[in-house]
Amino acid sequence: MDLKRATRRVVALSAALGAATAVVAAPASAADDQVVTTVSEADRAAALAHWTPERMRQWVGDDELPPAEKIGREWEGPVPSGVGRLFFTARPGVDGSCTATVVPSSSKDVAFTAGHCVNGGLDRFDNPIKIVNVVFVPGYDHGEAPHGVFAARAFAWSSTYSGPMSGSDDDAVIALDPVDGHHVADVAGTQNISFEKLPSTVDTTMFGYPVSKAAGGEALFSCERPATFKENSVNATWNTDCDLAGGSSGGPWLRNFDPATGKGTIFSVTSRGTMTEDGVTTDLSGAALTEPVRKLYERAGEL
Repeated sequence: MDLKRATRRVVALSAALGAATAVVAAPASAADDQVVTTVSEADRAAALAHWTPERMRQWVGDDELPPAEKIGREWEGPVPSGVGRLFFTARPGVDGSCTATVVPSSSKDVAFTAGHCVNGGLDRFDNPIKIVNVVFVPGYDHGEAPHGVFAARAFAWSSTYSGPMSGSDDDAVIALDPVDGHHVADVAGTQNISFEKLPSTVDTTMFGYPVSKAAGGEALFSCERPATFKENSVNATWNTDCDLAGGSSGGPWLRNFDPATGKGTIFSVTSRGTMTEDGVTTDLSGAALTEPVRKLYERAGEL
């Protein structure tokens, strides 16, 4: 589905910016409760070679990017603990980016993001879209990678997640290689994550790297909005009127965020949004974290 031509319809906010025609996943391997893709050493090296600083900045100044945000604002302080930009290539297709966050794990190598950022699904001809060249840059800021560039050695989503057009369990975990012997959690910090049941309205600080005309994905943006819980026979979601554009997918929704410490607690991540015919995001939703996603997270340190 072309994100630039969507008219008041719900679409996946992948920063592939127009390549998101996928509907279901084509996994590398599957267990009973999760789908895991492992990345060879050669492919990890290729990913690091692919994402040069110049390629990371390729969207800056593109006239076809969505308009600048009006509610979301560029974050003025240091990038909060563990938050960073996730880069990938959808093959066959294009380069794209999302947002991800380092979370506590036994390996100290795990980032949490949206499922559709690493689940390519199928194209309009039912051919698999393979996600390759996956790297994570914590603290990314206008081309700078203060903590290094971390290649993904594996990523996984719950088997209950049916693909990029689904809003249920749209979550994923990514296991990252250490850089120069340093684990990502040690150098970039983490955000807490919680699966407890919350009140129907939560004061929320949201972060993401929107690929809009405001910055072309080069800067971290935020919204501070109340998130409301909605549940029906299909989905259970958190919803806000935040207007961050594509590229913010996978960005953390934090409660009890303290700007002084740069830490809060993740209770959802950006999944989907409604867009006007002009490419303006009018609202965002994030899937409620479920028991299958909890199990996915608890096993992430084993990837």
